[in-house]
This record gives sequence, structure tokens and C-alpha cells, in this order.
Amino acid sequence: MHIAYSFNTQNQYRLDYLIEHCILAVAFFLPLSLNLTTLFLSAGTLLWIAKMILSRKLLLKHTPFDKIIGLLVILSAASIAGSPDKNFSFYNYYHLMGRYILTYYLVINNLSSLYQLRRLVWSVLASAVVVSAYGFYQYIHGVDISTFQWVDGEQFPELKVRVFSTLQNPNLLAGFLVVVMSLAAGLGLHSESTKERLLMAALIVVLGICLVLTYSRGAWLSIVAVIAICGHLYSRKMLWLFLLIPLAVFFCQDAVMERLLSIFNPTDTSSTLRLALWESTVAMICDKPFLGIGWGAYWLVYPEYDFFLNNPAARIVHAHNMYLHIAAEIGIPGLIVFLSIVYKHTKLAINILTWTKNKWVAGVMLGVVAAILGLAVNGFTDYIMFNIQMSMLFWFLNAIIVAVWNIDCRYK
Repeated sequence: MHIAYSFNTQNQYRLDYLIEHCILAVAFFLPLSLNLTTLFLSAGTLLWIAKMILSRKLLLKHTPFDKIIGLLVILSAASIAGSPDKNFSFYNYYHLMGRYILTYYLVINNLSSLYQLRRLVWSVLASAVVVSAYGFYQYIHGVDISTFQWVDGEQFPELKVRVFSTLQNPNLLAGFLVVVMSLAAGLGLHSESTKERLLMAALIVVLGICLVLTYSRGAWLSIVAVIAICGHLYSRKMLWLFLLIPLAVFFCQDAVMERLLSIFNPTDTSSTLRLALWESTVAMICDKPFLGIGWGAYWLVYPEYDFFLNNPAARIVHAHNMYLHIAAEIGIPGLIVFLSIVYKHTKLAINILTWTKNKWVAGVMLGVVAAILGLAVNGFTDYIMFNIQMSMLFWFLNAIIVAVWNIDCRYK
């Protein structure tokens, strides 16, 4: 009997070790390879199930957000009824929603120490270094952006290269960089180690240069929001950084200057298209306000509401506005639930930041709050979470909040 108990304990320890490293691999490969991310997420899930079978226990921690997340799952599933292609929406729903929920609960239920969470955050930071390095490689060797239709060539004749690294699109890369820069800023501001502060500062500079090379205007605005959030939650002295913006503009390239000034110009091709998409999306919401047009069905329905392009063959996959897109696909109640999830997780993170005495916890909570709200600001002009990897990153951030709450606060 004693031997059997030792055997089970040893195997459970091995499973814990393997699950943790699967989660770390998911975090590292998330922006690098969706296939490898999926492989490690699947492996981690199967090992978690095996752990429960061997222990004969349902190893599932309850969180304050289980009910509201369950409601989002239900409303998203219900929206399939309104889809013009229910088979596609159902396939897309269970593949993506399943992936997001597994990411969230795998972290919460299998990372039970701050040491493990530190390793998780460092995996994300290390991945960002690789992503940025490839972005610099693209900039040095050149990328022909004319075939991607990311830039109005007539309005921005000086803009020849927009880096996108491993994330398929400059706006996606920019959104990822904003998230990681937020994490690095939070950790650096609260670190008691001069060496770590300098390391985080260097990382922010490197990622910031790569961010400039994406020429993503929405992400640039998000950085302004991140600075404001850090100034509000950490120190108002941070707001002096806004004085660096005019200085940076003065020394920037002509192409960067043109992109910055175009933020205030609603007549360029990109802005005009966005306004037209928003008009079409509002019409979708008005027609189906409760359950929406169907999960993932935006590209299927858009031709019926194409008031601008007048091209039946046009494939528009999202509304370039996170809030309108979510409301269109899963209904206004679904949007409200999603916003509630964002609000409640952010509020919990701010509460932890307020009461914790652990400097690392305070740093990572500041970083996560800045990252989530940075995504929220970016959502007004884009929908980067349409991308699977960026949505998984969003659920990773929320899971870190709950995991820290479980470890650092709940059981004190």
C-alpha cells in the first residue's frame, strides 16, 4: 500500500512537471507558430486529464468568473443559430472557443506558485525578443508590402516597408508588442533590482523600435494609453513621458511623420474603409441585435451589407472595431458579457496591485492591466483579437490575474 502511494505521488509530480512545461511552451511559441502552440496546448490538456484520472479527483479550481465566462460560452454558441452557414460557425466556434477556455483554465489549475508564473511571464518576454529580431531582419532585408494592400501607396509614397515578423500582419505584430512592452514596463517599475530595471528598459526600447517599424497607428495610440495607465496606477511622474512624444516626432523619418499626421486625417483609404465597415456593421447589429449574425460569420454576411466596395467577391473578415464586431457576431448581450469579463478581471488585478506587498506581483499586475487596456484602446480602430494567437494571449493575461489571486491573495 505504501509503495502504491509513493508510485502515484511520483507520477503526479512528473505530470505536474510536464504540464508546466507544456504551458511554458504554449506561451513561448504563441506568436511564433500556431501549429506548435496547438500541439503543446493539446499535450498539456491531455496530461491534465491524465492527472485527474490517476488522482481520481476533479482538479478544477473555481474562480470568481466561472459563471460569466460560462455565459459567454453559451451566448456565443447560441449565435450559431443566426449564421448563414451553421456548419462553418459551429466548427469555428468549438475550435476557437475551446482553445481559449482551455488556455485560461490550464494556467489557473496547473500553475500554483509565483515561481511558475515568473517563468511563464519570462517565456512571453523571451518570445518577444525572437519576434522582434525577425522583424528587424525583415526591415533590413526589405519586405514588398505592395502585394499586401496594407498602405495607400499614393498617400504614403515614402513608406516602403512595414514589418510583421511571424504574425502575418503589421497590426497584429504591433498589438503583440504593446502587450509585451506593458508587461516589461510593469515589471521594471516595481522591480527592486537595478539590473532587472535596466533589462526591462532595454527590452522596451528594442520592442519600441520594432513597434515604430510596424507603422501601426492604432498601436501607437495604445502606447499613449499604456503610459497614461502606468501614470495613474504607479506614479504621475510617468506622465512626463508624454513630453518625449514631440521630441520623437521631431527626429522621426518622413514616413513615420506622415503616418502620425494621418491619424487626424479621415480621408485616407484606410480610414475611409474603416468608416464604411463600421456603417455596415452597425446595420448588421440593428438587424440582429440579440444573438447576432453568427460566430465567425462576418465574412459570410458582409456582402449583403456592402455599401462601400460594392464587390460581391470582397472578403472582409472583420469590422476593424472590436466592439462592433463582437456585437455583430454574437449580439449586444454577448458584447456586454465580454466587456464584463474584461472589466471584472481588470478590477481584480487593480485590487491585487493595491493590497499586495510582493513587488513582483505588483509589477506583473500593473503590466497586465496596462496590456489589457491597451488592447481595449486598440479595439476602437481595429480587431486584432480576431487573430487566434492574440485572443489566446488575451486569455493568458486574464488567467495570470486569477492565478496570482489564487496564490498571493486568496489563501492569506
